[in-house]
Amino acid sequence: MRFVDLSMPLDDIVPVDPPFLRPKIEYKDHIGGLKDMFNMYGILPEQLPDGQGLAAETVTMTTHAGTHVDAPWHYHPTMNGGERAWTIDEVPLDWFFRPGVKLDLTHLPSGHLVTPEDIDQALAAIEYTLKPFDIVLMHTVAAASYGREDYVDTGVGFGRAATLHLTGQGIKVVGTDAWGWDLPIPVNRQLFESTGDPSVVWEGHKAGADVAYCQIEKLQHLDQLPATGFTVACFPTKVRGASAGWTRAVAIFED
Repeated sequence: MRFVDLSMPLDDIVPVDPPFLRPKIEYKDHIGGLKDMFNMYGILPEQLPDGQGLAAETVTMTTHAGTHVDAPWHYHPTMNGGERAWTIDEVPLDWFFRPGVKLDLTHLPSGHLVTPEDIDQALAAIEYTLKPFDIVLMHTVAAASYGREDYVDTGVGFGRAATLHLTGQGIKVVGTDAWGWDLPIPVNRQLFESTGDPSVVWEGHKAGADVAYCQIEKLQHLDQLPATGFTVACFPTKVRGASAGWTRAVAIFED
């Protein structure tokens, strides 16, 4: 089998979140870990090989840091028209190991609100009909901005119509290489301020109140994937009662 890593590194260097949401990582090397070794085992530095202790990291971050899977609870307290929304530890695991489909939307400009017609055209271009439980990954202009300060503000958005168009065909997991599934925040805010219509804010996420689904955000390396013929493994970390969980998303190809 061949594997393609679809996840970005979790770090506090590359600007993939607004400043107040970026993770903080404290690195402890093998000398710094000598005290921990002594506290746990009572062992002295001179008693350890080369006088080296353990290395470890302390991380402070949100469940939405790095490549992660959003749960229905993130979008709204209810789903499927009224039942309590699932948290990330409650979503069925079988959603996260399924055939993958990549849609190339890189021709759409940043700030574009993707329509059902855009999705159908991308599917027609690869001559594919979606099947229930396919994991649909969106390759967008956001990928090229990774590593730049404007990454958070770059990408296309999937609103209510596009999201329900996918979930209406039995899709349970979608993914994007952008910071978020909806329009970039400045674009979405400008749309709200210009129209005065509150329904345009976070409308793709909020569609999860109608039909339960999960979204993977901040994917990478979608350019290395074919349109079809691969399996996606994207099991989320089991965080009790949480709105999201980190994932090491991987595309798997059979030789």
